[in-house]
Amino acid sequence: MQVFHHVASLRQALAEARRDGKSIGFVPTMGNLHDAHIELVNLAHQHCDVVVVSIFVNRLQFGLNEDWDKYPRTMQEDMARLRAANCDYLFHPEEAEIYPNGMDQQTKVICPAMTDVLCGASRPGHFEGVTTVVAKLFNIVQPDKAVFGVKDFQQLAVIRRMVEDLCIPVEIVAAPVHREDDGLAMSSRNGYLTEEERPKVAILNQSLNWVSNEIKNGRKDFPALEEEARAKIQEAGFKVDYFSICNSKDLQPAAHDDCEITILGAMYTSGARLIDNVSLSV
Repeated sequence: MQVFHHVASLRQALAEARRDGKSIGFVPTMGNLHDAHIELVNLAHQHCDVVVVSIFVNRLQFGLNEDWDKYPRTMQEDMARLRAANCDYLFHPEEAEIYPNGMDQQTKVICPAMTDVLCGASRPGHFEGVTTVVAKLFNIVQPDKAVFGVKDFQQLAVIRRMVEDLCIPVEIVAAPVHREDDGLAMSSRNGYLTEEERPKVAILNQSLNWVSNEIKNGRKDFPALEEEARAKIQEAGFKVDYFSICNSKDLQPAAHDDCEITILGAMYTSGARLIDNVSLSV
């Protein structure tokens, strides 16, 4: 695995790969890698000849009261995992390499659709930071395909919309949610869970699946289902951020005649904010 810290050197290496007729796959991350990240790398290998992974903790997507400074940096462990997964190129830039004119003067990419609901409502400015850095990384790497996890369903939908709107020539590949044995979606923030909380946090996934089954069995009273699911999560001792039954395409509240539905939930533990989702066709 070759490691690059600068845009110019990475571009030179990728230009040589393209001259050899190789396709480029890309997996953007913020590091603190776990098995779900490695599944993204494995999926990129299935689709492309050369796989690039970026590790960059993007301050632009963190809010004022969020955990950018506390976000785990585990570079040596991450590099070992990526080598074991046969990653070809690792791009690990400093902030000044990504934002050479400073973040205050940075041109920003704003997607007006789907960014002011769900996680966007709870984290103002978050998706502006995501779309800006992903657009920059796409321009740096210029991949044929980029892999994102379905766990961050709203992020995936927003990036797909950005790629469509800006005519960016990259195919977005969606990777299934990678879960623990009890259904908990793997996340870097799972490391913030206490021993007491860990056996209980599966309630989020359990509530999503319960609502999904209720809808499959014919229930259409979506607001009531949302309220019942919130109550289940609160009874387990957690604060609900949101629990919403949405149209899968535009993330608007689902209508009774929608055929593609995604149920999305977010809850707070004592030290983490966990998200998850389940999609279904009716």
